[in-house]
Amino acid sequence: MQKIISLFQRNYQGDRQVRDEVVPGAEWVIAGEGVATRKWDGTCCRIKDGYLYKRYDAKNGKTPPPGFEPAQDPDPVTGHWPGWLLVSDIAKEDKWFREGFANTDIHFLDDGTYELCGPAINGNPEKLDKHVLVPHGADVLAEPSTWTFFSVKHYLEVAHIEGIVWHHPDGRMVKIKAKDFGIKR
Repeated sequence: MQKIISLFQRNYQGDRQVRDEVVPGAEWVIAGEGVATRKWDGTCCRIKDGYLYKRYDAKNGKTPPPGFEPAQDPDPVTGHWPGWLLVSDIAKEDKWFREGFANTDIHFLDDGTYELCGPAINGNPEKLDKHVLVPHGADVLAEPSTWTFFSVKHYLEVAHIEGIVWHHPDGRMVKIKAKDFGIKR
């Protein structure tokens, strides 16, 4: 899964929060195109041909481990190079991935990307009692009549979710997180 652009520009020189300025390439969200879905707070993984993979980011020129499958070319600005590693059947660090896979309803486990969420992931902000894989884009949100800086901020203040990911019919995606506005869950 490639890096997804943010909806609004960030104040990198100040509080690192977003401001009311759309990132180039994300204008289609404000124009009302695409579908808004819930962004779950977990860690990204994917299923391909029945196998589970975890996301791995070979940052800043770091050499990826054997078996690394790049999701895109390295970003020349940020140094991020996201890709995939096969989840091991025995490695201790892959325990939660295996549990999430085992705990997820089998009809959801088609090829695609997922968010691993649960008690041992990111402090469990989703308040789950077991590890599960949540399909990306599965939870379509009720939308306001238009998305603006202030309607997105208000939505995230009220909804108490990590964020929103918009999916365009042509495959493009745009995201925003509550913490980008300084909203704490």
